[in-house]
Amino acid sequence: MPLNETQLRKTKPREKSYRLFDGGGLYLEVFPSGAKLWRMKFRQASGKESRLSFGPYPEVSLSEARERRNEVRALQRAGNDPAQARRNAKASRQASALNTFEVVAMLWLEKTKAERAETTRRKIFNWLRKDIFPVIGAMPIADIRPRQVLTALRRIEDRGAFETTHNVKRAVGQVFRFAVASELADRDVTRDLGDALASVPVGHYAAITDPEKAGALLRAIYGYEGHPYTIAALKISPMLFQRPGMIRAMEWSELDLDKGEWRVPGTKMKMENDHIVPLPTQAIEILRAMQRLTGRGAYVFVGMRSHDRCMSENTINAALRSMGYSKEVMTGHGFRAMARTIMDEVLGERVDLIEHQLAHRVKDPNGRAYNRTAHLPARREMMQRWANYLDRLRLQTL
Repeated sequence: MPLNETQLRKTKPREKSYRLFDGGGLYLEVFPSGAKLWRMKFRQASGKESRLSFGPYPEVSLSEARERRNEVRALQRAGNDPAQARRNAKASRQASALNTFEVVAMLWLEKTKAERAETTRRKIFNWLRKDIFPVIGAMPIADIRPRQVLTALRRIEDRGAFETTHNVKRAVGQVFRFAVASELADRDVTRDLGDALASVPVGHYAAITDPEKAGALLRAIYGYEGHPYTIAALKISPMLFQRPGMIRAMEWSELDLDKGEWRVPGTKMKMENDHIVPLPTQAIEILRAMQRLTGRGAYVFVGMRSHDRCMSENTINAALRSMGYSKEVMTGHGFRAMARTIMDEVLGERVDLIEHQLAHRVKDPNGRAYNRTAHLPARREMMQRWANYLDRLRLQTL
């Protein structure tokens, strides 16, 4: 006769173990200690009798035990060995537990490191370490659901870092697609997030574009009493007007000071094209001074804590804040807008040359992108005129 819950609850231990049978090989074994364990006996294809354990009662209810029994019988009807199936499932669970999101993410970063600059790799790692790993890092990647990824991304979004939120979502998606290709996950769950994240607000970096105010800013920079590395980066930023991330990640191997060129590899560029920045004499002078300080390492503008890393992304903006320039007035990225506006509207420089120097995509009359050496002599002259003009602004000799 099949068992029932009332009967099971009232079952008492005896001097010796005994069994209560439910049918189909399922039984409850009651031990003298009072423990009750679900078991099932069955015969393998060879005829040998075997047993499986389903767990203790009442943690495993009668209905759950019957469900597991039915699963075993279904395996037998399909010609499978239930014991081997259980061993396979256990091995799969163990493998899944080892392949956590953090483990897979670190493996992805390592396997794909040749595809991105070291500064980009470190930025992605820091994003994951700070906001993603604390939420889903310890979870088996195969078990992670869209809602759990969204919870992690909300940590970034709640800080108002909307663009970073979308960048991190993109990186998390790449980890999942790597896991799918490695047969560690079934799908990229970030695809299910759809429009769950807030859009990136359309706006511009704050910048000073009035020549008189730009002169005051330059005087503040040259009067700044911060760390020598920061001072040098501040002085060179308006001269070269490259993206702040490129400035702080400048490497000595990219510089030819005798030739007056900074050649940035495409792996570091937003458009992924190699970029040449002609260096005015003022910039060369600053870089030669820096060479005496950091020339033995990889980076020109090294971090304050470690010379193995480049300057922090917050250093320039923090210096501007300490000089009294709020984020609503001037940012490190704003040096680009300053140069773009003044060189065009005040100095009358050719717009295509300015765009080349900003590393924007510029096309020739046939619609093809110019190569990196296009108009290099003219750009070299323009960059020197710009540096000279900045000196005059600073010294008020216009």
